[in-house]
Amino acid sequence: MKIAYIYDCIYPYIKGGAEKRIWEIAKRLARRGHEVHIYGIKWWSGEDIIEREGVFLHGVCPPAELYTDGRRSIRSPIYFAARVWLPLMRDDFDIVDCQQFPYFPCISSKVYSILKGVPLAITWYEVWDRYWLEYLGKPGIFGWAIERIVLRMPDMIIPISEKIKEDLKQIGGHDEIMRVAPNGVDFAKMDGMRADGTKSFDIIYVGRLISHKNVNILLDAIYLLKKDRPQIRCAIIGDGPERENLLKLCKARNLAENVVFLGFVEKDEDVYRYMHSSRLFVLPSTREGFPNTILEANSCGLPAIIVNGEKNAATGVVRSGYNGYILNLSPEEIAEKIGIILRDEELMQSLQNNSRIYAGEHDWDIIVKNLEGIYGDMMR
Repeated sequence: MKIAYIYDCIYPYIKGGAEKRIWEIAKRLARRGHEVHIYGIKWWSGEDIIEREGVFLHGVCPPAELYTDGRRSIRSPIYFAARVWLPLMRDDFDIVDCQQFPYFPCISSKVYSILKGVPLAITWYEVWDRYWLEYLGKPGIFGWAIERIVLRMPDMIIPISEKIKEDLKQIGGHDEIMRVAPNGVDFAKMDGMRADGTKSFDIIYVGRLISHKNVNILLDAIYLLKKDRPQIRCAIIGDGPERENLLKLCKARNLAENVVFLGFVEKDEDVYRYMHSSRLFVLPSTREGFPNTILEANSCGLPAIIVNGEKNAATGVVRSGYNGYILNLSPEEIAEKIGIILRDEELMQSLQNNSRIYAGEHDWDIIVKNLEGIYGDMMR
């Protein structure tokens, strides 16, 4: 098969869950003999088209600002959607897989699909529905509308979790054109890595520093834990518009000796070593699709603590009491649960073992074989 993936952000130049998913799938499909292309913004210097591990990366336009006032820019995806269409039209593909967010490139992909007679898949990461109105106020009606318009475009919708599939059905998605392909993890690689050797942490967070990730709640929990565990240590990996606010909060809470901001870590292997050097993974985000970081943490033997949220599909990834816990967005509740786990070695060992088992069931090779079957069925 000749496959085109459409997404404005390309791994490893931009690191996030969707970027990582596309890359891990693309390189494995290439190894299995398929010709794979990724179309995105050109985040690199040099040629517009480059090859990495058998995958062709197409930079269709110069970089654009992804965030405005801490929110994903609207101008950037419109710009990308306008620029991707012509480069895409110059080639012939068997399958086009466009990522649902930020919506506008799905329109360009649909035009290509119609003109070339090629089946279109849209991989769906999260359902916002009425959250658009909370997020943007009255202008959110446009986001609400385009989400429903895009829902009707593809020949196949690929939700990344069963929860997202159910959410899509609630807003009009048809079960017969939806097949779940969850995120995965390179389990053997992750499980075989070792700790950093020089640093150790009780807690680690990995992700963008943006408002809905609620890293401030984690810092408040550390503040509470510090009263009984003055030496508690937490690593924060990632960068984003909330960084300065979080640093100020750390200073105000006198957490300079307890919380280390490691910023954007270039190499995934270094992130994994930090995970192996930690005991618990905490992701207090209220809006997620299927976070790769949970599986990565589980592969390293780290149970994951996440929070309940109407738009948090990560609740479909963590089995509370098995490979982590699902809690309320409360620093008190998070601090209490962390304290219990850190004190109870038997509980910790059980959670660690279960976490590795769960991660092993989501190895990328298993996910790619499933996705390969979905694409094959679309071509029939």
